[in-house]
Amino acid sequence: MRLSIRQLEVFLAVAHTTTTAAAGKAVSLSQSAASAALNELERALGTRLFDRVGKRLVLNDSGRALLPQARSVVDGAAAIERGATSRSTDTGFELVVGASTTVGDRVMPPLVASFLRERPRARLQLHIGNTREIAEAVAAFELDAGFIEGPAHDPRLTVVRWTGDELVIVAAPDHPLARRRARVPVADLRDAEWLLREPGSGTREAVEQVLLPHLPHIRSRVQMGSAEAIKLAAAEGLGLACLSQLAVADLVRTQRLVVLRTTLPVLRRGFSLIYHEEKLVSTNLRTFITHCMMANRPPASGTDAREPRNRR
Repeated sequence: MRLSIRQLEVFLAVAHTTTTAAAGKAVSLSQSAASAALNELERALGTRLFDRVGKRLVLNDSGRALLPQARSVVDGAAAIERGATSRSTDTGFELVVGASTTVGDRVMPPLVASFLRERPRARLQLHIGNTREIAEAVAAFELDAGFIEGPAHDPRLTVVRWTGDELVIVAAPDHPLARRRARVPVADLRDAEWLLREPGSGTREAVEQVLLPHLPHIRSRVQMGSAEAIKLAAAEGLGLACLSQLAVADLVRTQRLVVLRTTLPVLRRGFSLIYHEEKLVSTNLRTFITHCMMANRPPASGTDAREPRNRR
């Protein structure tokens, strides 16, 4: 059996784009050359890897089984190539990582800055989305690793506890609950109007996990796609918001928001590192992860952070 890296690259491109024409463009081949490479791969393996659905090619069970192995081989070859280029031209390396919104906006910038200051020839792409988007991208091998603020449920992902923060309930200073001197009881929180993040957000899931045991029915007419929008809406008096203290610190400092004192327990949530269980964790990626882990260790009560290892 003779397999080539090029065949596996075409296979991965077809899996991502669902057509040989688009896959060919992605790997700089003509449509006919991409189709031929895929056919050769299927003949070499003795099995079809895709179901033909109209003009689309959709992974079948054999294709899904091959996907992580193919990505691991292609990633490994790319790492070898980057290493050779780095040694011959001293151009450094490039990492592509992702972070959910609060982590990406508030936690990662200083970590990336300190990492790159020590490695002036390195390059790093940081993609920001909600927790679900980052987890899906890591599962699809589109990102080397992800740093998220919500749970990751995909069984293909390895999840490592990283650090965490506190969720606080905020309101505009003229909100009726913000004027109270005593702690706000849970009954009044149940009757209040809330501002929530969109489904798929780590903050949304964390808020539901910590609040639903106390507020079985959260009244909300407004959902927004970012913590920035939520906190500004809260500052305008549209309702209460439960957000990371990191995200609201600026508006609290300028007194556009007030942190409510309530009878609820302290609301905490964890941040996690995720990477695909079949991911080839290169030396450079491991160095970056270790840098982030050491700079933001989890609370002593949490599970210890650990370095990623290849599960091979």
